[in-house]
Amino acid sequence: MQLRYSFRLYPSAGQRAALARAFGCARVVFNDALRVREEARAAGLPFVTSAELSRRLTAAKKTPERAWLGEVSAVILQQSLRDLDTAYRNFFDGLKGKRPRVGAPRFKSKRDNRQSVRFTANAAWRITPGRKLRLPKIGDVPVRWSRALPSTPTTVTVVKDSAGRYFASFVVETGPEEVLPETTPEVGIDLGLGHFAVLSDGRKIDSPRFLRRAEKRVKKAQRALSRKEKGSSNRNKARIKVARAHARVADARREFHHRLSTQLIRENQAVAVEDLAVKGLARTRLAKSVHDAGWSAFVTMLEYKAARYGRTFVKIGRFEPTSQVCSRCGVKDGPKPLHVRVWTCGACGAVLDRDINAAVNVAKAAGLAVTACGAQIRPGLVPAPRSEAGTHQELPTALPQREQIGIPGL
Repeated sequence: MQLRYSFRLYPSAGQRAALARAFGCARVVFNDALRVREEARAAGLPFVTSAELSRRLTAAKKTPERAWLGEVSAVILQQSLRDLDTAYRNFFDGLKGKRPRVGAPRFKSKRDNRQSVRFTANAAWRITPGRKLRLPKIGDVPVRWSRALPSTPTTVTVVKDSAGRYFASFVVETGPEEVLPETTPEVGIDLGLGHFAVLSDGRKIDSPRFLRRAEKRVKKAQRALSRKEKGSSNRNKARIKVARAHARVADARREFHHRLSTQLIRENQAVAVEDLAVKGLARTRLAKSVHDAGWSAFVTMLEYKAARYGRTFVKIGRFEPTSQVCSRCGVKDGPKPLHVRVWTCGACGAVLDRDINAAVNVAKAAGLAVTACGAQIRPGLVPAPRSEAGTHQELPTALPQREQIGIPGL
């Protein structure tokens, strides 16, 4: 399978200027090609092919208006045309129902939150013996290598985010040597807001609420930004402070998701989750808390790590009544308000924790071998044996102590 590894870059002032030129040239080539195709569509002409766009790019570099395109590597300009082809392909596949629908390609702006360029093997980029990243017409950029790459990458994408940070992104191939030894436990997971995750074995993982905890600092930075004059340097500095505050929240949330997903995949042979309607929940009054939890990113991590390490990942339908069914006897007694966290089954008398019961039902719906012992808070009322029902006769006082009721024999 393919995995993406990102590492922080620390370019110098000159290298940052060279990267800014590369971002700008790639953006202009993308916009020019998009404009050509849109004008052809408006005029009723045939779709302009990639080969024709490449020829026009070569001719444009020889004109005075676009001569500065020769200051950057030609590979990133060709890759910009490939990105446009990918955007059109995804758009048309969405219309045909082959993939989720996406919007039509749009023009890029220098004020976009994310700027990127991609270097392939033809660009002759490489990692130097001093562990720096050598990029054509940019130089040797220092890299913070947090871990080793499992294989040699063929392409590298240099990304600048809204906080002004630079990253090198590698896509590498991994083989079956990553498969973990088999283990016995299987777990169902119920995702929520009160607790981030409740497991079918009874464990509850608290929700860190990273955005809620950093909300005071973020609000202060946003108020400072709103007081700055538009177009001024101080406003740009304040914008970067806001972006960095949000970046710290996103990084902390991503780290939490990675640690928890890796732990669950290593400890369990099979993992089951529910397919939540995140887009629908994000339109309710709980939108901020839903986005703060980041369920979709966490489930995506579970899915690809299960495939990577040889585990089983199952996603059940969102319409399964996991909160309405007793996990001990299987009786469905209808929906319950959200404030009901503990309920008693009317059929078997088991007192159930709402979240743990739902996690057990998620695992059962996925076909996993789990028990319902974790869902019960305390045992329900047990009918008395026939021998103890009715009126008890008076016991003889001469019986040995071991024969008296309630005291086990030695």
